[in-house]
Amino acid sequence: MSIIEAIFLGIIQGLTEFLPISSTGHLTVAGKLMGLISEEYPERWTAFIAVIQIGTLIAILTYFWKDLINITKDFLKFNLIKPRKFSEQSFDSKLGWLIIIGSIPVIVIGLGFKDFIEGAFTKNLYVIAISLIALGIILGFAEKIGKFKKELKDLKWYDGLIVGFAQALALIPGSSRSGTTITAGIFLGFKRETAARFSFLLSVPAILGSGLLQLYEALKYIDSSGMIDLIVATIFSAISGYLTIEFLLRFLRKNSTLVFVFYRIVIGIIILLLINGEIINP
Repeated sequence: MSIIEAIFLGIIQGLTEFLPISSTGHLTVAGKLMGLISEEYPERWTAFIAVIQIGTLIAILTYFWKDLINITKDFLKFNLIKPRKFSEQSFDSKLGWLIIIGSIPVIVIGLGFKDFIEGAFTKNLYVIAISLIALGIILGFAEKIGKFKKELKDLKWYDGLIVGFAQALALIPGSSRSGTTITAGIFLGFKRETAARFSFLLSVPAILGSGLLQLYEALKYIDSSGMIDLIVATIFSAISGYLTIEFLLRFLRKNSTLVFVFYRIVIGIIILLLINGEIINP
């Protein structure tokens, strides 16, 4: 992998991690077209993707640092320092609980199916294309029936759990973490921007956990030159990720997600055509 390729992949990661269009899907297609994915050792590509997600984690921490500090401070205050019943806790402390509850499904499923997730099946472009199209259609349906009334303060514990299970679905390549969680939020009646904001906050533990775990496991596959590529890709994923968060939250205040629905369906069809035309190997 060259530095230019690392920069390109980092930018793709940052852009597609937060837009509901699947970072894994886009990175895998790019990796296959660029000849960077080893059929013999697919786990190396999984490790690369997970590690550069740390760049998007940095983007989230930077963008939401005030929110995360308030959540952490109040959570510690009302649960450890001056314990109170959940109903008597502050909004930020409750939000901390919702993030914990919502993270349980992806942790359990992610660890339980770790070998499968890292295997060749999840790099299969047929799986990615079908996921892009299917979840795009589901997002379109959510747009059709969504109420778009609830704010972040209206989140209940079961909302957090439902969105958490939706996040676990993103372990299927092509689904998109932000795509599945935003879709779930819209189904639950939340405003688009609110659904996206909670989606981003909920992604912090998942991205941190998978990134650190994969970084540890990826060290055996990475030499000094490979480490440089990882660092470069991570830096550019952080920059593009921050800009994408800012863009999407502003966009969803006044616009629907239908543009992403159409994009997912079109890209999914293009991937299928490329496979059938034997331009890329599934």
